[in-house]
Amino acid sequence: MEKVSIIIPFYNCPYVDQAIESALQQTYPNIEIIIVNDGSTQYTDKVKKYSEKIKYIEKENGGTATALNLGIKHATGDYFSWLSSDDIYHPEKIAKQLSFMRETQENAVYSPVIFIDSKSKPTSQSTGVYYSDKSLFLSLLLTGCFINGCSVLLKMDVFSKVGLFDKSFPYAHDYDLWMRVVQHYDFQYINEPLVFYRVHANMGTKKHVDVINEEIRRIQGKYRNVLLRMISDERKNKN
Repeated sequence: MEKVSIIIPFYNCPYVDQAIESALQQTYPNIEIIIVNDGSTQYTDKVKKYSEKIKYIEKENGGTATALNLGIKHATGDYFSWLSSDDIYHPEKIAKQLSFMRETQENAVYSPVIFIDSKSKPTSQSTGVYYSDKSLFLSLLLTGCFINGCSVLLKMDVFSKVGLFDKSFPYAHDYDLWMRVVQHYDFQYINEPLVFYRVHANMGTKKHVDVINEEIRRIQGKYRNVLLRMISDERKNKN
């Protein structure tokens, strides 16, 4: 049975135990859970009580991309799934996505999410974007990142082809990775919310808006020409 590695970067997050519980409660049985403590000084007690059920790695603080990369290097799974320490997986997240990927022989899949608050109460309906037309998909991706990182399941082999997360983008490293993935693989979509995405006052996307916007602009500039060529080729092939 194929193994799925769920990697949870952790830095001073009070919700980390809820994330771990949601990973442990997955209905798919062959899972390894890797917690990468990225220099946390708080809430480590919430992690260590799971020491017999997880792989636990400690490192100096270097950002989420470095924590994910270290987790990937220690992973033994055939598939990669990322769970932020403040988010929660639906119990069937892995089972449903893996079943879909086996059936379709695809390498990358993502899903919509439901927003939750600090008390884990839903604050939105299912939220996600997808276009089956590849030229539209690529055009939309060039305008912004609509793929929630924690909703993604990737074959581990993808990293051998496109590389790991780029640590020079502390906040938009997921967007940068998707830009590389789409050059070689198609992202597929399961239109079912399988991740509960927590919105709270201390989340990085709220505290570092200006830096994130600058990173997004850099990434768009970095990949604009190659994506525009891909979009043009797709449209030519359709005509």
